[in-house]
Amino acid sequence: MATQAEKTSTDEMRLSGAELRALHEEVREIYLADGRPWIIGYSGGKDSTTALQVIWYAISELPREKRDKKVFVIASDTLVETPVIVNYIDTTLERINKAARVQGMPFQAEKVKPLIQDSFWVNLIGRGYPAPSKSFRWCTDRLKIDPANRFILEQVAEYGEVVMVLGVRRDESATRAQVMSLHQITGNRLKRHSSLPRAYVYTPIESFSTDDVWTYLLQLSSPWGNNNRDLVTLYRNAQAGECPLVIDMTTPSCGNSRFGCWVCTVVTQDKTMESLIDSGEDWMEPLLDMRDWLAETQDPEKKREFRDYKRRSGRITLDRNNPQKVIPGPYYLSVRKNILRRLLETQKQVRKTGPNPDETLISPEELHEIRRIWRMEEQDWEDSVPKVYREATGEDLDWAQDDAGTFTPQDRAALERLCKAKDVPVELAMKLLDVERELNGMHRRSAIYSRIDQIFHQEWQPEEEAIARENQRLARKEKVGA
Repeated sequence: MATQAEKTSTDEMRLSGAELRALHEEVREIYLADGRPWIIGYSGGKDSTTALQVIWYAISELPREKRDKKVFVIASDTLVETPVIVNYIDTTLERINKAARVQGMPFQAEKVKPLIQDSFWVNLIGRGYPAPSKSFRWCTDRLKIDPANRFILEQVAEYGEVVMVLGVRRDESATRAQVMSLHQITGNRLKRHSSLPRAYVYTPIESFSTDDVWTYLLQLSSPWGNNNRDLVTLYRNAQAGECPLVIDMTTPSCGNSRFGCWVCTVVTQDKTMESLIDSGEDWMEPLLDMRDWLAETQDPEKKREFRDYKRRSGRITLDRNNPQKVIPGPYYLSVRKNILRRLLETQKQVRKTGPNPDETLISPEELHEIRRIWRMEEQDWEDSVPKVYREATGEDLDWAQDDAGTFTPQDRAALERLCKAKDVPVELAMKLLDVERELNGMHRRSAIYSRIDQIFHQEWQPEEEAIARENQRLARKEKVGA
């Protein structure tokens, strides 16, 4: 009985039928060589779709009893992906799992996501991390690399070794071609993973050109029931390239008009989202407005309007080229409250005008974690998250109550009056009180001394005095070193 791949004519393809048969034979040979499970990185774009189809068609030509090695298909969901792309990937993963069951294929598709404490909004709104930039792209590790690697390492722990299948091509760039050659195993089609031991990488379409990819997708139908012309339309509407599954720092992250995070501020202009809006997705305009506003907070002329002069550690860092200039730290808490309010208002708007009335831009779990961080680390005695949520959405969540009791806005007002009379920074007093409250009643309170010491070693003087003192400290350090 002819397979689905054999039923689809390849006579007019730039890649000859013989070349495709040879590629399928290579895939089967590597698949049958050992018991290592495969993990296919799928991003929803043209290259990863092509790689997945090649693997699927090749394995489908094996007898069912030989399709016994698991093939995981993982898609990275950063929790801030462009909604149009998320919907496309979600639908595709469902179809892959259904088709695998019906056709007796060993594929299992699932998403990998960052831990809540690593999510974009928990870091940006909760901890005050600035919007990502080329010089501080803190998001890639937390949102993409770590979730993928966590899944890979779980399989390594269970199976001993794994093979990653990636839809990367040498034709993408000279840099890509060079990186792909770095970890090649002599005499083997597999490469060593750049950072994970006992993980190997297979790149079946590395010699494909862009024309090869599109010709392949348009002439060989999707074995899991997608219409590949929908993918063409998606690319045309977004005018975008593919955002690959990122598994290490050698994998290109999204940036130059690629499918990816709608909040990405690494690029100057989000042409992908603009193109989708121009193509009829008008409901996404609030997302673009929110993204552009976040980008404005990175304007060098405006940074100090939004960001504290102290780092999260409570210390200051001076510019090496200008010792009178402070490198700004996290967003002020007041700014973070404004970001949260605007985000919730944006979510409410896209739910009203977009195709999904339940569209989630920030999850309840993230809101609870942000609330915890603000209360524990930012001395948010006003308990602002529930208040902002209520005002922005007109709704409420099931907020956890602190049985141990917390300080109130009235307590803060009284403390501010006392600190003003004694000329003591109110934030210092609040931090000390929060530490005492946190450790009160514990059997061992030895940690309180180090916590208090850390607080007293933070900067509590005005910015000018802090700069002068830091310069004096650096001068003494340099003198001792000399």
